[in-house]
This record gives sequence, C-alpha cells and structure tokens, in this order.
Amino acid sequence: MMVLPNKQKITKAFFLKGKKLSKLLLLLIFSNWIFFEFYPLKSLAKGNSPSEDKNNLSSRNFVSNAVQRSGPAVVTLETQRTVISRNNSRLPQGIFIDPYFDNFFRFRGIPDIPRSRIEKNQGSGVIFSPEGLVLTNAHVVEKIDQLMVGLSNGQRVPGKIIGIDTLTDLAIIRLNGTGPWPTAQLGNSDDLKVGDWAIAVGNPYGLENTVTLGIISNLNRNVSQLGISDKRLDLIQTDAAINPGNSGGPLLNANGEVIGINTLVRSGPGAGLGFAIPINRARQIAEQLISKGKASHPMIGVGLAPLIINDKDKNNANGGAIVRYVIKGGPGDQGGLKINDLIRKVGEKKIENPSDVISIINKARPGQPLKFIINRSTKVYVLYITPKDIREIRRRN
Repeated sequence: MMVLPNKQKITKAFFLKGKKLSKLLLLLIFSNWIFFEFYPLKSLAKGNSPSEDKNNLSSRNFVSNAVQRSGPAVVTLETQRTVISRNNSRLPQGIFIDPYFDNFFRFRGIPDIPRSRIEKNQGSGVIFSPEGLVLTNAHVVEKIDQLMVGLSNGQRVPGKIIGIDTLTDLAIIRLNGTGPWPTAQLGNSDDLKVGDWAIAVGNPYGLENTVTLGIISNLNRNVSQLGISDKRLDLIQTDAAINPGNSGGPLLNANGEVIGINTLVRSGPGAGLGFAIPINRARQIAEQLISKGKASHPMIGVGLAPLIINDKDKNNANGGAIVRYVIKGGPGDQGGLKINDLIRKVGEKKIENPSDVISIINKARPGQPLKFIINRSTKVYVLYITPKDIREIRRRN
C-alpha cells in the first residue's frame, strides 16, 4: 500500500470534509425549502397560523363565492318590439335635412305615411323560483312583441309575461320549459346597513354575466329625489357599477343573496351612482303579480315632509312626519287630516320620518282602516283613515 506524504493526507482530509459539508448544506437548503413552502414568510411575519391564512384566502374570494351561488340564476332578456312612426314626406329619411323641403312636400297634400321598424333590446333578470319565475324591471319587458330568455349555460327559452307593475317598475316572467331551473336565494333588505358590500350582476351593453363590486351608499332613497314622479319607490343606493342592460338583474350581498333588483343609474353630473329596488318590496309586488296579475298600491292622498327640529320646537324632538298637502276628497281628507298636522303614530308604530308612514301604508290593504295619532297645534287627535288604491284616487282626480 502506497503511503501518502503528510501534505497529501491533509489535502485528502479537507476534500472528504468538504464533501460532507456540501451534503449538509444541500440538506439544509432542502429542509428550509420545505419549511417555507408550508409556512409562508408572509404568515411568519404576521404571526398567523396556517388556518388563519386559509381564512384570509377565503375572505378574499367572497365575491366569487357569492356569484357562484346566485350567478347561474341570472338571465339575459332579449326583447323585440315594433315601433310605428309617421313620416310626413315620401322622401327617404336623411336625404334632405332642410325643413323647407319637408314643408314643401307636406303642403302639397301628401298624406302621413306610417313607418314601422323592429326595435331590439336586452335586459337582465333573476330566476327566484324552481317553477321558472323570473323577476325583472317593468321597463325591460313593457310593450314588447317577443321575449327570449338566455340562461347562463347557453340555453335559450321563450318567456311569458305574468304581470307588470309600472309604479314599482317590476315584472314577473315565466319560462316556457320543464327545467330544472337554477334559482337565486332572496335575502332580507331590511337588514341592510350603509357600508355593506353590494355585488351587481347582469348584462350591461350585452356583455353577459358581468360582475361589479361596491358598497351600499344609502338606503330608502326616495325616487322623487331623482326627479321621477310616476314611480312609487324607495331605493337602495350603491356605487357598484350599473349600466344599460343591468336593468332587472340582481344586487347581491356578500353571502350571494339577492337584496335588490337593479333599476336605475345616474348619468351626467354625479354619475357612478346606481339604484336598486329592495328585495322585500319586490317580493311583496311579485306575490301579487303571480296571484292576481296586478299589484295594489294603497295610499291616503297626502304629501309628507320630515320634521325639522329647532330650538323653539324642543317639544317635537321625538320626530314625526308633517302633512304638507292633502288631496281633496282623498282618504286623508275624508279621515280628517289637515296641512301642518304632525303624524306621531300609525297603528302601534312610532313615526320618526315620512318613510315610516309610507312603509306602513304600503303594507296595508286598501279598505283597511289605520289608526293615526297626530299633533295639531297643542292638541292630540286620534284619526281613522282608510287607504285606497292609487288608481282609484287618480280616476277621481
């Protein structure tokens, strides 16, 4: 056996030790990789446990979870209507824009010629019943000739209008088919708070299954504040983007429950605000449309305003609703209400603002008397007022 010199022995010893160190280094790197793969640096930095990180991941995905629950029930409504317009000239439209030419041909005795065209539109809706009942806006399906409903799975079926209520801008459609149909769960809009998450789902500009996220910006926003006088609505205000084509689609909460039906969007100055009909109100109207084909709207024929408290009116600090006008011959007039009366209670409900009165009357039945407790000057009066359907009051006036 060959004997190595001392120098060679030392070199070999270092070589063998280096190999062992390399193996140890590789083992250390591999073990560190495994450690940080299962215990991310982000978690260690925050001191979170793996279960907490899993919960954080779930919270980041609440929107997709909500849409998975109700998204399949959102449908596209393809409508078609015939629009007839009159053309006072036999000349093709757009050839002459000078009004003098138009007047010339009109004065020559050429009769008006009706012209018809097909107008196609799209809207949204949501299936809320296993029987294939769809909730949408009245303005989406009003005065149409043809209706096709597109489901999220690509299926297209005809739809039949069950009932329309223009005062609340709601309509019910029944799908013509056997199903089974995907359905969305209806939530409770009375539980909403300003700042809650709001998820709008629909088909803006024909772009199907579009999802936008925002918050509840305000509640009980009276439609008259938006300059609309022919509707009877208190709306949910949201900053979730709602665009043309979203009308009739659902507004969801963080749990994927329907809390509203998208109906309006503010354009021009102040754009970026959307409005939805609270689902509790929509549910009441839907039940009437399904059972009767129409909805009743009890009212007492008065205009109300909130009570403004000042230093001289500390006795009125408990709130209420002031009567600002009374329709002559209406239920309020017949029941004895007068201008400047302060409504304190209706039934057993203490009144804090006009919305309380409107909510109670909306839930009442026409012909059912309601007990009003009012202040008039320094005296307290008890009145019994019987709401009537708004259509009956309009006929009389």
